[in-house]
Amino acid sequence: MPNVAVLDMAGKKVGTVDLCDSIFGIEPNAAVMHQLVVSYLANQRQGTQSALTRSEVSGGGRKPWRQKGTGRARQGSTRAPQWYHGGVVFAPKPRDYRFSVNKKVRRLAMKSAFSTKALSTDVIVVDSIALDAIKTKSIVNMLSAVGSEKKALIVLPTVDEKVIKSARNIAGVKTAQVNELNVYDILNADKLIIAKDALAKIEEVYA
Repeated sequence: MPNVAVLDMAGKKVGTVDLCDSIFGIEPNAAVMHQLVVSYLANQRQGTQSALTRSEVSGGGRKPWRQKGTGRARQGSTRAPQWYHGGVVFAPKPRDYRFSVNKKVRRLAMKSAFSTKALSTDVIVVDSIALDAIKTKSIVNMLSAVGSEKKALIVLPTVDEKVIKSARNIAGVKTAQVNELNVYDILNADKLIIAKDALAKIEEVYA
């Protein structure tokens, strides 16, 4: 069972906590994590791209010159793809890129992502993440104190506007509640910073 130190916001060790083996101690499955990352990125696409085919652009109803005898290549329309203002070949059209993933696969991918972070010792548990006022410097100081200088994902037990607004201007730092976690954000972060109360909720959901 992985055991990690519990820190306060000043970086001081205030205890230890055992991470659940069934969440943070499994053999990571790279295939299902890849599937979830692809699904997440595909679901972010708006799919609103659109261009006109030769049948949709205006003009081009008349044959520009006769078929034979001009010495030029035969043309049937001035709106063919090779013409200026012509239509687009295989024009992109609005479509939905979303695809669903089996629930059991999603759970396995989440556990694999948590275990990947635990294996690389990139899980940091903080006793409590709370601020008296909205202040970016407070979160910057906390990240520096706990040893997270690069990209970080801060996991909160509930919505805390003060923490969320204090962290949103810091490059590479994201905040999320337990019900908002996804494989992409976990793997994309260099450090996974979890509030102790949020850790209990993660174990309640995924154990």
